[in-house]
Amino acid sequence: MRQAGRYLPGYRELRRAHSILEIIRNPQLAAKVASEPVLRFGFDGAIVFSDIILPLTTMGVNLELEEGVGPVIHEPLRTPDSVGHIFPGRVEDLTFIYRQIELLRETLPKVPVIGFAGAPFTLASYLIEGRYSREFEQTKSFMYRNTEAWGSLMNNLTETVIAYLKAQVRHGVEVLQLFDSWVGALSPNDFREYVKPYVQQILAEIVGVPRIYFGTSIAGLLQELSDLEFDVLGIDWRVNIGVAWREVGKKSVQGNLDPSTLLGGQVVALKEAKSILNEVSNRPGHVFNLGHGVLPQTDPAVVKAVVDFVHTHTER
Repeated sequence: MRQAGRYLPGYRELRRAHSILEIIRNPQLAAKVASEPVLRFGFDGAIVFSDIILPLTTMGVNLELEEGVGPVIHEPLRTPDSVGHIFPGRVEDLTFIYRQIELLRETLPKVPVIGFAGAPFTLASYLIEGRYSREFEQTKSFMYRNTEAWGSLMNNLTETVIAYLKAQVRHGVEVLQLFDSWVGALSPNDFREYVKPYVQQILAEIVGVPRIYFGTSIAGLLQELSDLEFDVLGIDWRVNIGVAWREVGKKSVQGNLDPSTLLGGQVVALKEAKSILNEVSNRPGHVFNLGHGVLPQTDPAVVKAVVDFVHTHTER
């Protein structure tokens, strides 16, 4: 995940002249950024260069992507009345994303293009908190105290996400990932009551391509997740991959190398990668990946070494 980023010299050079949103909104630049790591490292899929909060811009939300901070919402939703101004987005306006997808299909004809979107809870948490939060106290308080407004917000977000994912498929993506980055902040009961129905609705309506559902710190939610209609569960490094796989049964699992191990150098990174591969024992359906995004300080040579090692190991 986060194939393109500040660990790559080409991306850093481009960022000196353009903001993240400027690159995203320029299909040619975005396709260049998205294809560079695939051509350099030999990844088995190309990830659309975008951000999970992008569909919010079609819902009338004023936001920025701040360096070192991430998405920032300038007018957070803190009252039930504020939700009344949030309507399903006009995702057809995101033409630059769809053009990027088409360019990636032309540039990398033999590599599947992976599209994605943020899941409703994670998007709602940004809308209510205003930015990333450790405890998500504003989000949880709103969820508990304003159940009707919460349901309205989640319905509108769900409708927008479904439309956005379907549009990506129409324009050529061959795999979709639903990022529920902050869902691990919830208890199993809260996930079941306030979030799970909306995730299931999205997964049920997206057909024809493999669907990956990813969240961080979801070890306590595995039982609740097991009956969702995803094809692949993406996990981070906070849960043993064998344990997670037993919980989800016959579905596939993606993960789960800690991105920080890449900072330890090639020996450490390869040792941990080998441990994961040994744990799954070449079980069909394992998608080797990091448990979250590549960190900016990462040496590209270590990334290349891990990719080559995994390819060699799995081709035996």
